Amino acid sequence: MNQSPSGGTLMGEARILPSADVDERATLGGGTTIWHLAQVREDAVLGRDCIVGRGAYVGPGVRIGDRVKLQNHALVYEPAVLEDGVFIGPAAVLTNDLYPRSADVDGGLKRPGDWDALGVTVREGASVGARAVVVAGRTIGRHALVGAGAVVTRDVPDFALVVGSPAKRIGWVGRAGEPLKPEGDGRWRCPRTGEEYAEKDGASGGRLILLNR
Repeated sequence: MNQSPSGGTLMGEARILPSADVDERATLGGGTTIWHLAQVREDAVLGRDCIVGRGAYVGPGVRIGDRVKLQNHALVYEPAVLEDGVFIGPAAVLTNDLYPRSADVDGGLKRPGDWDALGVTVREGASVGARAVVVAGRTIGRHALVGAGAVVTRDVPDFALVVGSPAKRIGWVGRAGEPLKPEGDGRWRCPRTGEEYAEKDGASGGRLILLNR
């Protein structure tokens, strides 16, 4: 490691601010920045051009793709997987234990080997809003959008817009992140890009697919 001219430490081509705590066994891609008071644990892998905000936490062995943003105080517990282009909002939490207890029934403090961690998976381009909580083992689909403060207890389909506690789908979003406009007959259009989408798996719109680019 060496010093960055603009402050902080360089690990390869990544930048680590002075107060951040990055384990030597972590792997950081080029262009990635770890901001003040953030912690990246052992064996975590982060891709290129990521941003880990102030006070954020990345657990041991977490896998993070390229161009991922973890905003201030986001908590990503192992063994989560975040694909390319994912956004995790301020103070959002990706949990890893369905039945948390500090101690076992005999009163002993639980250790990592005493329970099975279930990581959250966030697919390419999806976003999790500020202070949202994703329950252990859930999957957030491609380009989906989880609203601020939502509690995700079930898997979220690709392109779904979900809000509330427990989170429920209230619409669809496109790759640009904006709510899609209905075109009739199960067709939807992005107001920003003009991309067209279609509902599949019944009239209730169980999933959405992108028709063109």
